[in-house]
Amino acid sequence: MQEYIQITGMVLKAEPIGEYDKRIVMLTKERGKISAFARGARKQGSRLLAATNPFSFGEFKIFAGRNSYSVMEAAITNYFEGLREDFEGAYYGMYFLELTDYYTRENNDEKEMLKLLYQSLRALMHQGLPNRLVRYIFEMKAMVLNGEFPGVPAAGEWDLSTEYAVSYITNSSVEKLYTFTVTPEVLDQLKTIADDYRVRYLDRTFKSLEIVDNL
Repeated sequence: MQEYIQITGMVLKAEPIGEYDKRIVMLTKERGKISAFARGARKQGSRLLAATNPFSFGEFKIFAGRNSYSVMEAAITNYFEGLREDFEGAYYGMYFLELTDYYTRENNDEKEMLKLLYQSLRALMHQGLPNRLVRYIFEMKAMVLNGEFPGVPAAGEWDLSTEYAVSYITNSSVEKLYTFTVTPEVLDQLKTIADDYRVRYLDRTFKSLEIVDNL
C-alpha cells in the first residue's frame, strides 16, 4: 500500500514532461525545496492542471518513490490570481520565485523563506505599497535569512530614514515587514543598497530580474 505525505508549500516553477505530465519545483514547510512529477497535469480537466502552476500555494499530497516524488492531490488555498492579472506585479512575483529557488535547498528548514515568499507576494497585490519597495525588502530579508546580509551600511552616507528602514528590515519578523512606506529619496537609496549587496553576494543573474529592470 502506498503511503502518502501531506505537505504545505508553493510551486516555484513548472516545466512540461512528455505529452501530458509536468515536473514542478516546490518550496515546502516540511521538506524544504523538492521536485515532483505530476502525471497527466497538462490534460484538460485534470485536477492538477491549475494546482501545479507557479504561485499556487496550499496543501499537496505526494508519494515518495525510490528516486522521486509524485503529486497525487492538491488543495490550493491561494493562486495569487491578482498577480496573474497584473503584468508588472506578475514579473516581480516571478523574480521572487526565481530568487527563492536560488536560495533554498532540499531537506533544509525553509519555513521562514516560505513565509517571506508568501507575505511578499501578498504585498505585491497591496495597492498602497510600491512594487519597488516590496522588491528591496524581499531581497534584503532573503539575504538576512540566508546569513549573507552584512548589516546596515556605514553611517553618514545615507539618510537616517534609510538607515532605520534597513535596520527594521534586518530585525523585524516576516509578518511585520510590509508595514511601512518611504519617500522617493529613501526608496532610491534602498535600491542602491539592495543592488550593491545583490551584486556582491549573489553569484548569478536572474532572467526575470532583467525583465523587471526594463519595466
